[in-house]
Amino acid sequence: MLKEKTAEAVSVKKKKEEAFASINTRSFLTVVAILLAILTVSGLLTLFIPQGSFQRDENGMIIADSYVKGEPEGIALWRVITAPFRVFASEDGLTVMMISIFLLIMSGVFNLLEKAEGISVFISKVVRRFSGRKKTVVCLAVFLFMLFGSFFGMFEELVTLLPLVIIFMLSMGFDTLTGLGVCMMAACFGFSAAITNPFSVGLVSSLAGIHVMEGAWLRLIFFAVVFVSVCAFLLFHIRKIQKDPKKSLTYEIDREKLATLDLSFTEESPKEARLFRSYAIFFGAQLVMLILIAAIRPLSGYAIPILAVSFLVGGIVLGLSVLPQKKDVFRHLLKGIVAMLPAVLMIALASSVKLVMQEGGILDTVMHAVITSLSGKNKFLCIILIYFLILFLQIFIGSSSAKIMLIMPIMLPVCQALGISTTLVTLTYCMADGFTDVIIPTNPVLLIGLSMAKVSYGKWVRFTGLFQLLMFAVTVLILLFATAVGY
Repeated sequence: MLKEKTAEAVSVKKKKEEAFASINTRSFLTVVAILLAILTVSGLLTLFIPQGSFQRDENGMIIADSYVKGEPEGIALWRVITAPFRVFASEDGLTVMMISIFLLIMSGVFNLLEKAEGISVFISKVVRRFSGRKKTVVCLAVFLFMLFGSFFGMFEELVTLLPLVIIFMLSMGFDTLTGLGVCMMAACFGFSAAITNPFSVGLVSSLAGIHVMEGAWLRLIFFAVVFVSVCAFLLFHIRKIQKDPKKSLTYEIDREKLATLDLSFTEESPKEARLFRSYAIFFGAQLVMLILIAAIRPLSGYAIPILAVSFLVGGIVLGLSVLPQKKDVFRHLLKGIVAMLPAVLMIALASSVKLVMQEGGILDTVMHAVITSLSGKNKFLCIILIYFLILFLQIFIGSSSAKIMLIMPIMLPVCQALGISTTLVTLTYCMADGFTDVIIPTNPVLLIGLSMAKVSYGKWVRFTGLFQLLMFAVTVLILLFATAVGY
């Protein structure tokens, strides 16, 4: 019987891994196809759109009313085909390489952190510590998952803890949907309510040449609003199912799970205590580094490389201290780096769109057209239109870094010309990029999470649909407020 259960567990695990790989491959190929199509269209547009140029100041910003129109000339086919390679030697090449290396390092370190199993130990200890206050545990878990997403840009890595979180929620008398909300939803919403998220705030700030903590006061308020909203939503759900467990959409599934799960939790072992201390020191050190970058202005221009080195060195030291086989440290690190290589291709493709438009002489013409169409319209309408544009792209391009490299080189100068601040553009991007990751069915992480929880997409929409609409209304109101106060 034990062998049969073990074989079944291995089979389930293998199927999950196969599904994970399959969904990720399909998603990657879809995004690459979209970016290739955009690149091709960009090349074709140079045949029809007139060349043009703005004058720029010493900081590279557009000088208003300085646009000069030319004639269409087109761009050679070989330039379009080789653009994804030549972009690394362009004027943006250093930025593209720096962002690519940063993503590779962060992916490697996060894979190492996951394989060392310290994050699950961290959450387990919190649950044990507050086992007598169940609703407090829910709010604390939401806060932790949101915190990792908001400060460190962790989302996919945290969803790997979903089975463990679901077991914890079931052990406390809640349901699978509560576990999905505490883990997957909280991590995603934290990623969107970004404070220093290096994959959104960090990259946009780097491209714009501003301090990563510029405008952080409103992002902190937004984080608090989202945290309170998620907690209120989950606590309302918990109250409903405690009155009548049959009102849970996963009632029957949860009964089956409870019949097969081992819900006995042992006391903390010395190994777990050591893991907890090591991870607490690691994340504490990274938090200190973020504070130093925020406090010391000269460091802000080097935020991305500093964070990359800090995470890499800290991750290796942590791995060497907790993993029994030292070679596993570099093996896990390398696997994480390799897993992120497709993202580098997406970044190169997204960045090459700007290069083709620039070499074809139509980049400034496109900017001029956008500026002209939005001129005279109030900033409230402009920022909402930008919000909807990013939301639309989110359906097709899930990668945060790929979207940033695709649209921000055009969006930042346009917004500057319209008098919209970079901090407001950053906030708008974060809001549009994150929340929909747990509602749009094209997102692979959502599908993987629902598959792991054995919850259908229809039930998930019934559970979170109204709350997503509420959060959409909240984001719009905050954007309007930010525009009104000149954020």
